[in-house]
Amino acid sequence: MTEKSLNYARDLRSIENADAHLQTAASILEAVPAIGEELADPTVAIAKKHLVIESIFPHEVRNFFKLLCDNGDFELLDDIRAALKDSLEVKTETVETAKLRYVTAPSDEQLSGIKKFLVKETGNEDISLELVQDDSLKSGFILSVGTKEYDWSEQGRIEQFATKINKAVGVSAVEESILSILKTSVEDFNLQAQEKEVGIVNWVGDGIANIDGIDHAFYGEIVIFDCGVKGMVQDVRRDEIGVILFGRDTEIKEGSKVVRTGKMAGLPVGENFLGRIVDALGSPLDGAGEIEADGFRPVECPAPSIVDRKSVSQPMETGLLSIDSMFPIGRGQRELIIGDRQTGKTSIATDTILNQKGKDVVCVYVAIGQKASTIAKLVNTLKEHGAMDYTIIVSATAADPAPLQYIAPYAGTALAEYFMYSGKDVLIIYDDLSKHAVAYRAISLLLERSPGREAYPGDVFYLHSRLLERSARIIPEAGGGSITALPIIETQAGDLSAYIPTNVISITDGQIFLESELFNAGQRPAVNVGLSVSRVGGAAQTKAMKKAAGSIRIDLAQYREMEVFTQFSSDLDDATKKQLAHGRSLMELLKQPLNRPFTMAEQVIILVSANAHIFSDIDVADIKKFRADLLEYFAAEQSGIISQLESSKDLSEDLKSAIVDAAQEFKKNQE
Repeated sequence: MTEKSLNYARDLRSIENADAHLQTAASILEAVPAIGEELADPTVAIAKKHLVIESIFPHEVRNFFKLLCDNGDFELLDDIRAALKDSLEVKTETVETAKLRYVTAPSDEQLSGIKKFLVKETGNEDISLELVQDDSLKSGFILSVGTKEYDWSEQGRIEQFATKINKAVGVSAVEESILSILKTSVEDFNLQAQEKEVGIVNWVGDGIANIDGIDHAFYGEIVIFDCGVKGMVQDVRRDEIGVILFGRDTEIKEGSKVVRTGKMAGLPVGENFLGRIVDALGSPLDGAGEIEADGFRPVECPAPSIVDRKSVSQPMETGLLSIDSMFPIGRGQRELIIGDRQTGKTSIATDTILNQKGKDVVCVYVAIGQKASTIAKLVNTLKEHGAMDYTIIVSATAADPAPLQYIAPYAGTALAEYFMYSGKDVLIIYDDLSKHAVAYRAISLLLERSPGREAYPGDVFYLHSRLLERSARIIPEAGGGSITALPIIETQAGDLSAYIPTNVISITDGQIFLESELFNAGQRPAVNVGLSVSRVGGAAQTKAMKKAAGSIRIDLAQYREMEVFTQFSSDLDDATKKQLAHGRSLMELLKQPLNRPFTMAEQVIILVSANAHIFSDIDVADIKKFRADLLEYFAAEQSGIISQLESSKDLSEDLKSAIVDAAQEFKKNQE
């Protein structure tokens, strides 16, 4: 039975005695099979089909039959009848008992009226009514019938009234109009005995609950259990729903009640989150008190449309010479950091955060499935360098349930979107999406979904694409900010062609590949120049950096090729020796101390000096010290050059000559 048939059957339930009318139609079709063949034939004109339907079939189902013919689905009629029959059988399950909660006991006349209502609602004349006194209702009563709840209590009145007022105030924030809005809302308010869907837990464990009785929940909706724990609908089946829990499941047991909220999962957002550590639901974890929110954003949100996006043209500098010179990242770009474990992936992300100091960039670091000690170490590093002031840490540690690890990156993106739509630039780091996929896999298997390729559910691509597509640079009319994403993926033995790595590579705008062999050989950051790429490239580089970087990638490629070739030869000409020395010095210059990002001006000075072969004849072991001393000399003695670079962000020939002359003079003084 297809989903289409189930949807048609659902539409039929609104027609009174639909089953009997379909039976009449089926008898006609059985007596004259040619009619059914003609209605199912796509070559027959729609107008002719409508004429046949108007002439033969019961008027109650004529419009439905016309819809089937218009959609070319008339051959599904038998399936639709079967689906309708199944749904009616489910619907007609008799409800044996109902519960009435009250403050003041109802009179006999009231009980008689309630009993009549119950018989009409359930079709069971022998239904029994359980009476329970509940003073928390203040006054009035609540009637529970099967999975429905009719609320006619003072408490319910207060909640409805509060909702009405909140909606009214949300219409306008202009102070002088609020009073008139509230007055209108009060006058228009009518208490309704609205029915609420109440479900019953039939199985719970490992952060998952299966619930019966909630027939109209939608994917991503928040439900609340009677113990106060919240959950999110993750699986909508025909006869039950699967819910992931955002809290411990110790207080939830079989038979616990669950209520729909009608709201999507979301979290509070605002400026006050800067400098704080929060969990995946936005609750503080740093012991520094509650956070006053400026608003509320859904965790899952559509990505900005093509019309609202702007081309990536401003640099998001990492402060790492090997990346900013060869694989520049732009604001609004998504650049993947990929490599085996212990190759310095998080270090690159940390240095990038440190490099945003004073650049009016908000940083969001999402830790997924990491040890709490690792996150504490990162926070200390950020505090030492004064970077926590503009950073938000969203933490879902390995000790947290899989649902919280699953929702953490979406929560972090919601926080980032608040700033993006306020016109600010945001850097968000997902550390790491491999563990995110594992958490999602655990949830899917617990929900009894069939695992797909490489034991991952088939929708894991959609899992990461709908997350990363939310990173963009948007036009001023849409907010004018940007989100730059640095997702991290862990490979196994450098296997870039595995399922998750190829997924995320295809979603992002380039990747920085970190190699274990380079890391172990002391090349840190261990960036593999051959496999790394930025698909935005020079569009996001300053003119100064573009001119200074010049041929660095070609020089390094030639050096590596020549190094392998010259291992077999000892007799080298001067040009080859010079090229080897230049390549060797470049490799050494690309090594960078941890937590010491270079400014754009410092990077330009290093690159211009390197291309002028200032470092080529210096012993490899002394290059790092010489570079540090050279930068100190420029800061103290040649501050005009640095100021000119930072203000113009361009590298004129005169400025280039001035840098080379100053570097040569410094080198002479050193000798």
